[in-house]
Amino acid sequence: MAGAVVVGTGFGCRVHVPALRNAGFTVQALVGRDGARTQRRADRLGIPRACTTLADALALEGVDAVTIATPPDTHAALAIEACEAGRHVVCEKPFALDAAEAERMLTAAQRAGVTHLVGHEFRWAPDRALVARAIAAGTIGEPRTFSLVQYVPLVADPTAPVPDWWFDGRRGGGWLGASGSHVVDQVRTWLGEIASVSAALPIVSARAGGAEDSFVVRLTTRSGAQGVLQQTAASWTPHVVGVSIVAGTKGTIEVTGEGVFCSDRGGRHALPVPPDLALPVPPTLSEDPRERYTHLELGPYTRLAEALRAGIDGLAADSAVVAPTFVDGVAEMRVLDAIRASAAAGGAVVAVAG
Repeated sequence: MAGAVVVGTGFGCRVHVPALRNAGFTVQALVGRDGARTQRRADRLGIPRACTTLADALALEGVDAVTIATPPDTHAALAIEACEAGRHVVCEKPFALDAAEAERMLTAAQRAGVTHLVGHEFRWAPDRALVARAIAAGTIGEPRTFSLVQYVPLVADPTAPVPDWWFDGRRGGGWLGASGSHVVDQVRTWLGEIASVSAALPIVSARAGGAEDSFVVRLTTRSGAQGVLQQTAASWTPHVVGVSIVAGTKGTIEVTGEGVFCSDRGGRHALPVPPDLALPVPPTLSEDPRERYTHLELGPYTRLAEALRAGIDGLAADSAVVAPTFVDGVAEMRVLDAIRASAAAGGAVVAVAG
């Protein structure tokens, strides 16, 4: 059985640990900065070792892989250390602080010849995977325009407790990296590479300064499709409200709370989720606010962990979805860099490098 080390005692404990176990890994150690807290959480999850450095965990026998769920400013050093030790790696998003750092991470992984994956687990979310497949199959013809908009009730109240780095831009905090990275990956998966952006990064809540809690981005893909990405984490709505829609020359595809629908000359009809895109049964929805999204995250993350396991075993992943790698991490950071540059320039159109 493959062995893994999880670095990070928040999301790492909540999602990485059970996803790895679902995929057949033995979690050998948990790594965190606070020794006492790390030990408590390791004990609670039945993890045999608690370590305060990755080096200590890498010294253990039977460690094949490392998953990283720490603040973004620590990702590069940890990922490179793991790669140089010959371990396979999953690194959370936002992948790095910038594209230059991301490129160093990719170089280390390629030089080591290890499996390298990024935490874009929502590629496996059935609705997203189904839309990607439908667009690729030509269901809506040539995609021309799109809107991916969400209002998320997370930090509208400035007193809402969040990790200290969440709104510290120097550490990679801000809603663009936290959620915008997923949306950028969604666009790239559905519509291909992004050519240029024009953006703003507002603070919507009454929070006093810090990194953005919202983003508004107009972008153009290399294929010529144009659209809008807009999110705020500072909505006072009781639930997430939004729209995900892509319009093409032959039809329009939309994602709603009821499923995925395509409208064309024949009317509006639901697109069923095929068996190969189904996910494991999710855990019961918890009333613990720390677990509010676990039921949505664990199934897709299990698929990501299965892709990691396949790479360790030298097998092609038995997956209907292409796993996100450090190559995608570099592409993601190039887009985020361009968005930040555009926002700093008052919304000027900025070309995406690469």
